[in-house]
Amino acid sequence: MTTTTTAPPTERGGARVAVQKFGTFLSNMVMPNIAAFIAWGLLTALFIGPGWLNGATPETPDRPAFDGRFAPDSWVAQIGGWGDFADGGIVGPAITFLLPILIGYTGGYMLYKTRGGVVGAIGTIGVVAGAGIPMFIGAMIMGPVGGWAIKKLDALWEGKIRPGFEMLVNNFSAGILGAILSFGAFFGIAPIVEWLTARLGDGVGWLVDNGLLPATSILVEPAKVLFLNNAINHGVFTPLGSAESTETGKSLLFLIEANPGPGLGLLLAFAVAGTGVARASAPGAIIVQFLGGIHEIYFPYVLAKPRLIIALILGGATGVLTNVIFGSGLVGPAAPGSIFAVLTMTAPGSHVGVILSVVASAAVTFLVAAFLLRIDKNKDLDLDAATAQMESNKGRKSSVASMLSGAGASATGPIRSIVFACDAGMGSSAMGASVLRRKVQAAGLEGVTVVNKAISDLTDTYDLVVTHQDLTDRARQRTGSAIHVSVDNFMASPRYDEVVELVGERNNGGSPSSAPGSGSPESSATVGGGAHAGGVATATATRDSVLDRESVVLEGTATTREAAIEEAGALLVAAGAATTAYVAAMHEREASVSTFMGESLAIPHGTNEAKGEVTRTAVSFVRYRDGIDWGGEQVRFVIGIAATGDEHLALLQQVAGAFLDADSVDRLERATTADEVKEILDA
Repeated sequence: MTTTTTAPPTERGGARVAVQKFGTFLSNMVMPNIAAFIAWGLLTALFIGPGWLNGATPETPDRPAFDGRFAPDSWVAQIGGWGDFADGGIVGPAITFLLPILIGYTGGYMLYKTRGGVVGAIGTIGVVAGAGIPMFIGAMIMGPVGGWAIKKLDALWEGKIRPGFEMLVNNFSAGILGAILSFGAFFGIAPIVEWLTARLGDGVGWLVDNGLLPATSILVEPAKVLFLNNAINHGVFTPLGSAESTETGKSLLFLIEANPGPGLGLLLAFAVAGTGVARASAPGAIIVQFLGGIHEIYFPYVLAKPRLIIALILGGATGVLTNVIFGSGLVGPAAPGSIFAVLTMTAPGSHVGVILSVVASAAVTFLVAAFLLRIDKNKDLDLDAATAQMESNKGRKSSVASMLSGAGASATGPIRSIVFACDAGMGSSAMGASVLRRKVQAAGLEGVTVVNKAISDLTDTYDLVVTHQDLTDRARQRTGSAIHVSVDNFMASPRYDEVVELVGERNNGGSPSSAPGSGSPESSATVGGGAHAGGVATATATRDSVLDRESVVLEGTATTREAAIEEAGALLVAAGAATTAYVAAMHEREASVSTFMGESLAIPHGTNEAKGEVTRTAVSFVRYRDGIDWGGEQVRFVIGIAATGDEHLALLQQVAGAFLDADSVDRLERATTADEVKEILDA
């Protein structure tokens, strides 16, 4: 087996991943509000400048706004002029107030749900009122700051408020904090962001004045393939494009990243000059990319043939240059980047330029890509490996690109065997398998096994494999024919519901089949009957020896993740369950992949190679009232694991059930004795 080292985090770390995560964070604030951007863009197209319902034109800018091309005189009497309706009625306030506040609320909500969203919105109104331009960047700052600040403030007096005063304290604390943030944003953040936006605008203006705007494709096209485009598109192009659209009624910045032409040209090249699976899959990918707007469908083709990025850059630059020449643009962001979305958001009078930019960029990309494919001596194209690399870059499974891989293309039958794999197969995978098993059982899906194993023990006999996103590539090497699902939260990942939905779709009408490896203890977890995985059905009697009362600490003293692992490991050593070398292996395991489970829980344990340092199976429990920063996540409960067999799996199944139940978590937070903890976890 491959020895566990710190290599996986290194591969995923560095500047690329930092920018990718930052871009994803920005995107997550903008994307839920795209509908509002589209609504504002449509209003802008109708009423601002040479809009469809506005009489003004570039040649006659002073023409009365109420003399619209499609506005009957009777409307004029009722409304009193489109100009007032646009600037004072909807369009102006929408971009000045509505869009930034929505972004600020979403940013706060991402960090602290509704309470964070409200404080984030209050902070955002300060930066909006303090600036003379649309404050998208300011909203992207104040929203998360507000959510983070109220989360930290609530943590200061969590559990210390007298009963009956909770609402009073919560409302006043959020209101006072929001007012402070709003005041600070008005006088501090707004001027800085306004200056920064002006400098970014100057930079774009310099590119335009010097004819260099097409050169942005040198950065944008490779960034798309590496999933770094969100930082550029939503961090720079969308705010600047929105400001420009307010002044001129359109902006070509919206089309630099969203232009579907380069992707169309690339896929057409594969359809004509490609070979094998790539050629066969390209026509279907064109529909998904060009009509559906999901550009990631063509990323594996580029990753498999990196030289093709040249074709994308030249095609993208051609599209930008075409829009520059024709002075064309969109009124708002086109999301997703479908030709339908692009045409819908095209500004009045820009349709010729926009359409030509798409056609020209597709043509240039097609010609260059087809030439490169023709002269390529290596005709083989491993789309499976390229798709895996793309999903690794993205950090999660791609629902559309899986159609290109061998597993996605061939695995169309029923799903009977699911395995949750982790490095050691004793902690993370057991918890994840337990949660997923409950969901499968609740959905009434019979004849489906959900087991947990170490990656080193995997065989290519499972229908579906679930792993932490940092371990997916290793698992794929051993189970290449399976469907692979990556998660980053073991307790509450939304991917579990997707798995259940997929199993339901695949198994409807399918005939039951025996799961691979039946007969082993871990493979006996058939949902709907029988024993549970890993000896769950037989281990109940040994629970007292697994979690000793002496191994329960209700007031942990550690303040860092490393110290918390030491504290949990020391309890295992004191219980005679493991050696100090096993504690070192717990740190090694944490350096490879985080043992954060979600729901304020972490379960540190040793590596697979360190099982020889375990003398008996045992579990420790430590509670931290103030919480521990666990790699950016807040953890209040730490459960250390040392296992030689399957005895601990019964307790872990109970732990999973307890932490998915809000009442049980509340009882664990209020527990005053070790016996109360054991009662809750053994219930």
